[in-house]
Amino acid sequence: MTDNLQSQLGHRVIRHGIILFLLGLLTGFVIPVMQNPRMGLSSHLEAVMNGMFLILLGLVWQRLQLSNSALKWGYVLSLFGTYTNWATTFLAGLWGAGAEMMPIAGAGFQGAAWQEILIKIGLGSLSFAMIAVCIIVLWGLRENRSENA
Repeated sequence: MTDNLQSQLGHRVIRHGIILFLLGLLTGFVIPVMQNPRMGLSSHLEAVMNGMFLILLGLVWQRLQLSNSALKWGYVLSLFGTYTNWATTFLAGLWGAGAEMMPIAGAGFQGAAWQEILIKIGLGSLSFAMIAVCIIVLWGLRENRSENA
């Protein structure tokens, strides 16, 4: 991948981090009207923390030593995982769902079967996506042996 394209992706990751951080702040205003305010607080915190994660990821993006394909996968999976984390917990808070997958924040709440399935799919897929992102980034931050010789 050209340095220019890698720089552009890094800039986009930072921009998405700010957007997600803003979504987290705005989610804070909606917490009182959610069916499960505790899950709403989780959604607020997930967006704020994931927004900061994306900002930090964008700041180190230029240091990643990855192939074009790995950079693209890291970019797509990081956005998928972080936005899905916010959206899934946000919907769970609105619906009063998610007790099965998030027993603390969802305690005492149970959504419709389709809502619970959607939350399971969202949380499961984002978990795999974020693990993959961490592996990709760690691989990209490996030391180049030829530089250390």
